[in-house]
Amino acid sequence: MTATPVTPPRRGPRGQPRGRNLDPAALTEIQALLGDAPALTRRDLLIEHLHVIQDRYGHLSLRHLRALAAFMNLPMAAIYETATFYAHFDVVHDDQAPPPATTIRVCDSLSCQLAGAEALRKELESGADASAVRVIRAPCMGRCDTAPVVELASRGHHRHLGHATVASVGDALAAGELHAEMPDWQRLAGYREGNGYALLAACRAGEVGVDELTRMLEEAGLRGLGGAGFATFKKWGFVRAEPGPRYCAINADEGEPGTFKDRYYLERSPHCFLEGALVSAWAVEAEALYIYLRDEYPALHQVLREAIRELETAGLVDPGHIVLRRGAGAYICGEESAMIESLEGKPGKPRHRPPFVAQRGLFDRPTLVNNVETVYWIPPIWARGADWFAGHGRHGRKGLRSFSVSGRVKNPGVHLAPAGITLNELVEEYAGGMQEGHELLAYLPGGASGGILPAHKADIPLDFDTLQPHDSFIGSAAVIVLSDQDDLRAVATNLLAFFADESCGQCTPCRVGTEKMLALLERDTWNLAELDRLSRVMMDASICGLGQAAPNPVLGLLKDFRDVLADQNVIVRG
Repeated sequence: MTATPVTPPRRGPRGQPRGRNLDPAALTEIQALLGDAPALTRRDLLIEHLHVIQDRYGHLSLRHLRALAAFMNLPMAAIYETATFYAHFDVVHDDQAPPPATTIRVCDSLSCQLAGAEALRKELESGADASAVRVIRAPCMGRCDTAPVVELASRGHHRHLGHATVASVGDALAAGELHAEMPDWQRLAGYREGNGYALLAACRAGEVGVDELTRMLEEAGLRGLGGAGFATFKKWGFVRAEPGPRYCAINADEGEPGTFKDRYYLERSPHCFLEGALVSAWAVEAEALYIYLRDEYPALHQVLREAIRELETAGLVDPGHIVLRRGAGAYICGEESAMIESLEGKPGKPRHRPPFVAQRGLFDRPTLVNNVETVYWIPPIWARGADWFAGHGRHGRKGLRSFSVSGRVKNPGVHLAPAGITLNELVEEYAGGMQEGHELLAYLPGGASGGILPAHKADIPLDFDTLQPHDSFIGSAAVIVLSDQDDLRAVATNLLAFFADESCGQCTPCRVGTEKMLALLERDTWNLAELDRLSRVMMDASICGLGQAAPNPVLGLLKDFRDVLADQNVIVRG
């Protein structure tokens, strides 16, 4: 039997690239937009370049992404993967129309949901001209004290409206008020009048040694205030033990629903933060200091750029030593290894790593990673002494905590209170009590990740290590207060929808588990055995804290709120 000859597939001439051809005009546009310096082709600048293109054109077309790949000498796959990972980039394919000129983002975090964000979004959608405006959901914008929150965005301009209404949104659009509203922040001259940067000068002059400063931070009990609570002095020691060169990176990507304390301090005293950050960089002999600031804080990008320029002009820091980088809408980048991946111009996917070792970052160099509030306290602790900071605690605890309080209280906001304060004390003494007509039902002590506790546990000290026996933790101290008028199933589905949306997709337990758990919670009958089994898999097998912590609020509801769920027509079986 004679074999039938097989005709080989047709291919282009050998040596020609496959796929879509590069548009020379698009490359010219990218070069004109980004510049032509060789340093601009570094991989770690990829996300910065994507922001420039998005801001200029209002979207990322494939023709521009191909041109960017040629400009940076990177594979198109790497460009596309990064661009599509982040929520704030609008990738438009060749056969698609670009988005409308204006985008209205309505925050759908838990605090905003409690304040009526869902009804606001629907009303905005029904009244919008779809050809000129699109209305979309968005995760927490870090303004939970002014819920509901709306962002108006148009080609690089971003304005956030607190206590938003259809009328206030319409008025802002009609007036063209799309620029970020600038805060009244303390300039360098004002900060130095209060002895600002004295600690940094003393460190550089050899008047203060690393060991001396480290001992003071240990005595003060300063810990990582971004969530993990790892002792600051120990983290410094781990990084210093690694061979140089080293980097320092500050994580200002507070995306935990209910958290807004870092924004609060940066809007008021950015130089106190910068001094603490520079002292931290000095302590580990860092080659450069990176600040990773979330994209939802556009005014703060301008504030920090101006503050850094003030330092450079005054000769307090060498030009280029402080590098400000812009996030792109990814909660996962609050995890330090994911943040470093993003700093390197990659999708923010967490790394596998052993615990309690120096993080490797900026192309595999030892990197100290600290939170904004953590370094913010370093200059005041030095000026006032370790006992000043440590002595503020209550109920046997040490230190001060900045609580981001939102939900059903009269005075939501950032409240600086003693570590170890109870929820009852925090609400009555700092947050003005419960709103009229509302009675405390439950609270989240650490945002979406920290679990949910009932009213009868509102006398537990709020601090590191005090909530774990109750299957909860304080995290970034994002306290969301719920009342007897709130639907607990709606609370649970809101939180799980957030985790499902924000999962980076790298590991199956988190990627599939969050979606599966959300589907189970949307049923009228909750299967206890099924939810518990799924929770254990997610907590044991997920790569990072997102998947490990996602079941916490659900487990809390199943443990302490069976009667309330039944009253709200949710049946728990098993």
